[in-house]
Parts: sequence; structure tokens; C-alpha cells
Amino acid sequence: RARFAPRASAGAGDVAGALFSTDKRPIILFDGVCNLCNGGVNLALDLDPPGKLRFAALQSDAGRALLARAGRDPSDISSIVLVEEHGAYVKSDAVLRIATYLENPALPAAAALGMFFPEQLRDAVYDLVAANRYELLGMKDECRLGDDRFDDRFVADAPNRGE
Repeated sequence: RARFAPRASAGAGDVAGALFSTDKRPIILFDGVCNLCNGGVNLALDLDPPGKLRFAALQSDAGRALLARAGRDPSDISSIVLVEEHGAYVKSDAVLRIATYLENPALPAAAALGMFFPEQLRDAVYDLVAANRYELLGMKDECRLGDDRFDDRFVADAPNRGE
């Protein structure tokens, strides 16, 4: 279920609007220093050859603005977030929604099946993995930098709001 806070800050809305004004592709917000998260980004890049998805680190200016627009604390890097033009998904809902965009035919089917499990159960499993993600696969000193093949897939900074 997509959600936005009813009153996200105007600045965040401006930035998010600018991010979606010419490019309607959804943006996956991920923990840029988490090796598990970066592995997930690499998998999504491999399974999304047409480039339906974009990516931004939760720690980036764009990531913080999109978190605020989604009604989340801009400093909260505890969950993956999928931001679409008119909604946002977090935790297990985000993972399942992302799977529907990927090219492997088993993933959308698995996502549909995953929706039969109660959100509380799915999120409890998600929270357990998320809380231990650095212990599981470690962390990097800096956020992932995209290579040239994927430059148009990574949103590095929030667009200028006419300042």
C-alpha cells in the first residue's frame, strides 16, 4: 500500500516534484554504506535491464528530501523505501513492490505470494534482517558510486529548486 504523509514539508515536496518532473521512474532509497543493501541494488540493476528503476542513497540530499515527502524522518536510514510519483512503500511492502518491476518472471509471482502473509509478520522478518545488516555483511566507508553504465539510474543530489 502506497502512502504519503498528508503534510510533508513544502521543500521536500518541491524536491520530489523536481525529481519526478521529467523522469517518472520510481526511486529506490537504500542505505548507501550497507553491503547487504548495495548487493540488493546490484541485483536490481542486473534484473532491470530496461532501467525502470532509479536509485538514491538514503543519506543523500535527494534521499533525505524523498524521505520527508514520504512522511519519514529524513535521518532515518533503517528501511528501504520505494518512492513512486504518487506514493511510497517501506520495509517489506517496498521489497515486494520492487520485485514487480524486475525482469525475472519468478519475482513478481513471489511478490504476489508474499502479499498473502500479514504485513506485521513480513515487517518483523524485515526488521530482524535490517537491524543486523551491518553484522551480516558489513558496511562501506562511503556510499556506492554508480559506474558509467548506470549513470542515469542514480540520483546523486536533489535538483536545484530555483535558488
